[in-house]
Amino acid sequence: MRILLVEDDRLLGDGLQAGLTQAGYAVDWLRDGEAAVAALSTESFAAVVLDLGLPKRDGLSVLQWLRGRHDATPVLILTARDQLEDKVRGLDLGADDYVLKPFDLDEVTARLRAVVRRAHGRPEPILTLGEVELNPAARTVMRAGQAVELTAREFDLLHLLLQNAGRVLTRRALEEQFYTWNDAVDSNALEVHIHHLRRKLGNELIRTVRGVGYMASTAASAS
Repeated sequence: MRILLVEDDRLLGDGLQAGLTQAGYAVDWLRDGEAAVAALSTESFAAVVLDLGLPKRDGLSVLQWLRGRHDATPVLILTARDQLEDKVRGLDLGADDYVLKPFDLDEVTARLRAVVRRAHGRPEPILTLGEVELNPAARTVMRAGQAVELTAREFDLLHLLLQNAGRVLTRRALEEQFYTWNDAVDSNALEVHIHHLRRKLGNELIRTVRGVGYMASTAASAS
């Protein structure tokens, strides 16, 4: 799952990027509000982790711009501002949640999972489709009650597909949510991961919609 982190503090940003990456997120890190607006104008992210005290354009301005263009990307605010009016204004402008600095990384990742779930209309923490269950917090997958070992990439791809079960995702949309700007992507990497998921979880789970993309579905279909 691809996250945009916007934080100007280099030490904090570096720690967040490393921690969120270890938690399974693909993280792109920017350090000012203008760069964030430019990125959000052209690319898609599963969520934004947004500091308020940014140079060039503050976080509340970025949030207001994002919601002003009817972009519903989940936004988790990080701020050292503990004044009630700052929290209220951020929520009123469309933030999905906030965490006050200093914070615990586990809290940040838990709140991220929650805002992304709500954005997909799935308040329950476990994703289930047919006999497959995925636990985002524990990063585990079960099939018919049996644990299935997946690589980090396979897990992330399956997570994206299950979040959007019944909806066709294009190759471009999957790759945008799967890789950061710094990742070197092989031309057939996505197909290889799909092949491995089908081998481990059954061919019927992921449908190929020819000329369009892929869809998680329990309906039988040729792939």
